Amino acid sequence: MVLNKDCKEVWENCLKVIRDNVPYQGFRTWFEPIVPIKLEGNVLTIQVPSQFFYEWIEEHYVTLLKKTIKKELGAEGRLEYSIIMENSFANGKPFSVKVPANSATTRNEPVAMPVDLNRQGAIKNPFIIPGLKPVTVDSQLNPSYTFDNFIEGDCNRLARSAGFAVAGKPGGTAFNPLLIYGGVGLGKTHLAHAIGIEVKERHPNKTVLYVSSERFTHQFVDSLRNHTHNDFLHFYQMIDVLIVDDVQFFAGKEKTQDVFFAIFNHLHQNGKQIVLTSDKAPVELQGMEQRLLSRFKWGLSADLGNPELETRIAILRKKLYHDGIEMPDDVVEYLAYSIGTNIRELEGALISLLAQASLNKKAINLDLARKMIDKFVKNTAREISIDFIQKVVSDYFEMPIELMKSKTRKREVVQARQIAMYYAKSLTKSSLATIGMQCGGKDHATVLHACRTVNNLMETDKRFKGYIDELDRLIRPH
Repeated sequence: MVLNKDCKEVWENCLKVIRDNVPYQGFRTWFEPIVPIKLEGNVLTIQVPSQFFYEWIEEHYVTLLKKTIKKELGAEGRLEYSIIMENSFANGKPFSVKVPANSATTRNEPVAMPVDLNRQGAIKNPFIIPGLKPVTVDSQLNPSYTFDNFIEGDCNRLARSAGFAVAGKPGGTAFNPLLIYGGVGLGKTHLAHAIGIEVKERHPNKTVLYVSSERFTHQFVDSLRNHTHNDFLHFYQMIDVLIVDDVQFFAGKEKTQDVFFAIFNHLHQNGKQIVLTSDKAPVELQGMEQRLLSRFKWGLSADLGNPELETRIAILRKKLYHDGIEMPDDVVEYLAYSIGTNIRELEGALISLLAQASLNKKAINLDLARKMIDKFVKNTAREISIDFIQKVVSDYFEMPIELMKSKTRKREVVQARQIAMYYAKSLTKSSLATIGMQCGGKDHATVLHACRTVNNLMETDKRFKGYIDELDRLIRPH
């Protein structure tokens, strides 16, 4: 037997050749964890951390390994593996088994594996290799988040259409990765689950996994703590459709980004589908490695905007129909007008209204809705919508909202329209152009003129100032 240091020198010489023939991340993942442990004659024994690791090396790198071993040890040079096995007994320590390299002539032949006996004397095979059998993975999908329950509108049409295309042909479209981004409560998680559910229905043999970025990070940290990093990596690399929610939480976590980068590359190169969600577009994500951001931009980034009025009404009606509840149209429309920036908040307002009516045994009507919305606004930090402002102003002056948006030049209509523009500029983050468009197709100059007119009238017209004081109480958050 040659001294121990000689096996290290032989393996180090092999690594110099391997390093030049394997991508950097592949080298780090599959060769850095290997430990040379023995050199006997022309046989080098290397230790690998798991049976899955052994199987992967044999499948993907055996030709390269053979060449480098023969280069170092001559034509008769051979390689053997020492595989660290987990002991299933209580308090059992890991043990190793020895396997010759390339022990099966084809991928379909079974590899001759040693067996051991458990404490009852029954034979068990320690080599239950995930790659050789289908592995059952709990997809972690919420069955209620389907495409049928996802209301389509102008605000989400691109994202929904792309998601549906991905579900029909995962990994086979230009939308890989598909990154869905938007603010809180706009339906990112719902759409991500819907894609996963649709994939499972259309492609039952595909392995689908939904995971939040926080859960992914916790799993990764646990794998480092428990020395199961490679098992963690191999598990994620066998997923066919990986859905990661809220990737913005990877920001600042360098090691988590490194391992996700490796998983991302492996899945993408093997034609697997990746779906991501984020609260911001890739260009706005802070604390992320540039190489990871560049991967996010490979496919399609589709945004979810604030739902327009028609979409909000449709969402409420869909939920009421699903729950078997009837509600007057004017109440539904009032809720939709009142809350315009967040679907989750909109559904929360509906639940609050139903609870108020049930607990107080009151009929659901417009008066109850107004009182509930008033309390809801006080207890909820939110941005007031232009639709809500227009609804309050039109109700206050007792005119149809369509009349206020019309091109008529009647004094009372023009004044109501100008007040709506004034509040929209004061209380929303919308641009002047957006405000003008929603207030009857006016331009930004008209909006500025309206704001100056309202300010002037408040200073010179007591009756007008009274209108504004009363509207303040109805519109502004208290």
